[in-house]
Amino acid sequence: MEAKKIVPGKGGERYVPYGERKGNESIVYFTRDLSAEGLCRIYERVGANLSGKVAIKLHTGEKNGPNIIPRPWVKKLVEKDLPGAVIVETNTYYEGDRYTTEQHRETLQVNGWNFCPVDIMDEDGTVMLPVNGGKWFTEMSMGKNILNYDSLLALTHFKGHVQGGFGGSNKNLGIGCADGRIGKGMIHTTPGSEDLWDIQKEEFMEKMTESAKAVVDHFGKKIAFVNVLRNMSVSCDCEGCAAMPVVTPNIGMVASLDILAADQASMDLVYALEEKDHADLVERIQSRHGHRQLSYMKELGMGNDRYLLIDIDHEDQRISLKEAVRDVKPFVG
Repeated sequence: MEAKKIVPGKGGERYVPYGERKGNESIVYFTRDLSAEGLCRIYERVGANLSGKVAIKLHTGEKNGPNIIPRPWVKKLVEKDLPGAVIVETNTYYEGDRYTTEQHRETLQVNGWNFCPVDIMDEDGTVMLPVNGGKWFTEMSMGKNILNYDSLLALTHFKGHVQGGFGGSNKNLGIGCADGRIGKGMIHTTPGSEDLWDIQKEEFMEKMTESAKAVVDHFGKKIAFVNVLRNMSVSCDCEGCAAMPVVTPNIGMVASLDILAADQASMDLVYALEEKDHADLVERIQSRHGHRQLSYMKELGMGNDRYLLIDIDHEDQRISLKEAVRDVKPFVG
């Protein structure tokens, strides 16, 4: 249900340097090891609170999408650390390979997501989750089956996004858990219009973030976030084989119990690259006012934009952003 419309805040086109941020610091773990083993090691730093029936929310991609998180990595994680876990998704708002449940199931098979159960959470209906403290929504429509899980791992491919500027954990949950017809429509459109693009940039960021907050609040302490900074096209995985070529170097993975810290650290790592290496992705983020995702998460009390970056490759030492990206190599497709 739409709340009373309020003019959104501004500034989503501007990157806020670390020194200008205020507040507490969260822990963010970092590894350069982009492999199944690296994923398992960084998950183990944040997975202790995930118990009961565990959902893994990841972007399974359009047919033959080239940039999604490799299936063998996720398979290894499930077998080693999360036996019995279920990958969860929802149908899309746009017409494509995942628009209906039948199309979605076919795409899952094409892309190799067949080593554990995959729950299309809106297949059997929807449920409204409360949005606490939002200015656009008081509740958000989600895939009903989200209620079947005790814990959630947001396993996110960090990359660009044609409308959001970037897709991190916030987008993975905010768009990815909202059901394909009602919830995604609430986020993507302005009341009175069905046009996907007839929405102000920062209004879209705020609506997406309020949806993510509903998911984060629902799971409480039983949620963790891993962002994979690999194959970072300016395009989202929802563009599949039509995604723009990757030119940004691979960086590694981050993990945190704080959604804002995870996305902010991922953003900071991209900005810490040399200008020639991050120019395309930064332009995509800033031109769409993507930084509003981060500032609004902070306004909603979803976490901290200050953090300690802990290098798990070197005895859990604290490192700087520049040290983390010092040895990155140009992307080779």
